[in-house]
Amino acid sequence: MYAIVDIETSGSHPSDNGITEIAIVLYNGEEVEGRYETLINPGCPIPPFVVQLTGITNEMAEAAPAFNEVAHKIFNLLSNRIFIAHNVNFDYSFIKYHLREAGYEWTPKKLCTLKLSRKAFPGLPKYGLGHICRALDIPVQNRHRAGGDANATAILFDKILKAGGEKLIKDFLKKENREQILPPNLPNEQVNGLPYVPGVYYFHDSKDKVIYVGKAKNLKQRVVSHFTGLNAGKKRQEFLRNIYSVTYKECPTEFTACILESIEIKRLWPIYNISQKGFEQLYGIYSFEDNRGFQRLAIDKKRKYFEPIVSFNLFTDAHRMLWKLVKEHELHPTLCFLDKTAIKDDGYPEKEDYNSKVQNALADMQAKMDTYAIFEPADFGKKYSCVLVEKGKFYGMGLLPENTNFTNINKLKERLTNYPENEVVKSMIRSYAQKHPSKLLMMND
Repeated sequence: MYAIVDIETSGSHPSDNGITEIAIVLYNGEEVEGRYETLINPGCPIPPFVVQLTGITNEMAEAAPAFNEVAHKIFNLLSNRIFIAHNVNFDYSFIKYHLREAGYEWTPKKLCTLKLSRKAFPGLPKYGLGHICRALDIPVQNRHRAGGDANATAILFDKILKAGGEKLIKDFLKKENREQILPPNLPNEQVNGLPYVPGVYYFHDSKDKVIYVGKAKNLKQRVVSHFTGLNAGKKRQEFLRNIYSVTYKECPTEFTACILESIEIKRLWPIYNISQKGFEQLYGIYSFEDNRGFQRLAIDKKRKYFEPIVSFNLFTDAHRMLWKLVKEHELHPTLCFLDKTAIKDDGYPEKEDYNSKVQNALADMQAKMDTYAIFEPADFGKKYSCVLVEKGKFYGMGLLPENTNFTNINKLKERLTNYPENEVVKSMIRSYAQKHPSKLLMMND
């Protein structure tokens, strides 16, 4: 009925590491029916710290059979039994991966004694195998060896059954119960408490630092989707082990969740977010007065404490815009750093007239930058989501009552939360506005 398993491995993720030892205890719910235990050659060197932890040396492993030599035996012992382990997903990921490599497809029902122990014996400070065995007076011989740990897990499982665990087991085995697939350190209560609404979620590590930010149309479904499937890669395995808690922020729509996700990635810079962390080379057109009193326009890299009149992702776009202003408003190319030819003292234009042209050019550029709001019904409640773009720049967003009719931008801004703009957000809003023109309300300052 049950196969209670423990393995020792050469590392933490199955795609680049092997199993060094496996022990299987066959249990029918009342007594042990049989045991199987063997060392396995992992096909790779065992790191010194693993040797020190387990006592399994490279010499011992070299004399042992390779996994594919014993795969048929392991597969037959595990078939048609409920697979049980302490932190079951770790053992499952290794055995599943290496059985598949050996040509066996194995998809068992699973039970995790770590998660079952939290339900059966609440209030204990820790639920690692060593800690809970000490708390329940379970003898462990050969700790960190597959046979000793599997035997201890079998005794623990028997105690869970005697503590009314049959109902717990039935609940855990229900198809809709997702607790089995959760990372070992993530409390099930936090996942169960997630709402079915759009939003942004945050995975935290053991020190409560945010290590990943994601967006969702449905928070609960999206978070759970991270833990389904079998990805044996190092990055995913480390990611799952480092998740200790999840928090979230609800958003009125999927669109606003996408915007907030980008803002939060830039703010928090989580270690496991990759896609939006590329270097953004931004340029801007700046205006300043030189020592002769001339109003100058120039292209420069966007700087943290200096706000450009208008910003661009590419230098060529900024260059094209500045040349257009020069031609349309008869500005001097050298005074705009577009021509490196030096101006002789008698070659300067009349200062007041020239500065007036520059001001007209700036006013014309500002006038062409639209101010608009994107309004759409929220996914929950009788409210409306609002995203405001002021003079071509993202201002912020918020949730407004259904009867709101703000056409005055200053009153509207009082109800919104101001957020920093980045190129991802700018591109996202521009694309969304083009696809959904019916949701736009053009506004005057």
